Amino acid sequence: MNNTSAKNDRSLQTNSAWRHIAASLFCAVAIGIGALVPAAASDLPEQKSATLFGATIRYYDIGSGPTVVLVHGLGSSAKGDWGRVMLPLAQNHRVLALDQLGFGNSDKPQIDFGIQTWVDFLGEFLRQQQVSDFTLVGESLGGWISAQYTIQALNGIAAGPTLALPKPSRLVLSDSAGLYATMKRQLAASPHGNQNIVGASLAGEKKLLASVFHAPSYHTDQALRDGLAWSLAKGDAWAIRSVRNPALLNETVDKQLSAITIPTLVIWGQHDALLPLSDGRHFASGIADAKLEVIADSGHAPMIETPDAFLAALLPFLR
Repeated sequence: MNNTSAKNDRSLQTNSAWRHIAASLFCAVAIGIGALVPAAASDLPEQKSATLFGATIRYYDIGSGPTVVLVHGLGSSAKGDWGRVMLPLAQNHRVLALDQLGFGNSDKPQIDFGIQTWVDFLGEFLRQQQVSDFTLVGESLGGWISAQYTIQALNGIAAGPTLALPKPSRLVLSDSAGLYATMKRQLAASPHGNQNIVGASLAGEKKLLASVFHAPSYHTDQALRDGLAWSLAKGDAWAIRSVRNPALLNETVDKQLSAITIPTLVIWGQHDALLPLSDGRHFASGIADAKLEVIADSGHAPMIETPDAFLAALLPFLR
């Protein structure tokens, strides 16, 4: 890789993590950043399209073998969260990774998004794909969605007889949102409600990048410039604002974790400054026989910051 490519790769990785701040979730100033474009981005196939409830959803379908479904965090995209791990996973698995409604290259309607919105769209997507016996992997807000999806799927909760959610056989939660106390605390830290959630401030970006990435190499002036440029260019502010609605506290999963009865792996960055490691322990203790893997030298997004360590934790669980 030449110096220019390496520089662009790092700045775009930083952009993705920046977006995690909004996703995670009720931070006081959430400035958006875009999708990760990894060094191997040119090797990724073009995204496919699906029409779900009249909306266009873009997704990756890579590889063959047991199916792994990847659910990104709010403010990111399939490539943004999973761009550094999709191809390694696809060597022995079929990898499905969608840009969720409101983000990435999917449609961005101005609706009041809730966790159930994304659960419903994920269910429709998997029904169309005729997927069964799959591992569901969610990161940050995507973990919250994946946990809620799994709870409903395993308990037969559906809006109608033809709308049953395909049941996952395994669940992976990486630095997952969705616990009441943390969500309430982060919402309370935003006294101005929806104001400034997609602001444009170098100082704000600097603070938030520091809370997402552990490695100091990601905290550069160029990263701040790129993040600010991306926040001005992206069109997902509406969905980001929606998740700051206090009503989402009604969709937290604390009291339902015991309903998750499939093998579960919880992966957590040791230095996650957005969602503390204690949340990871809460998920692991609340789900029967769940295993917790802590990724050293990583912050909120280990699949971006430390992809090799993330894969080392994930791949044995998939075997």
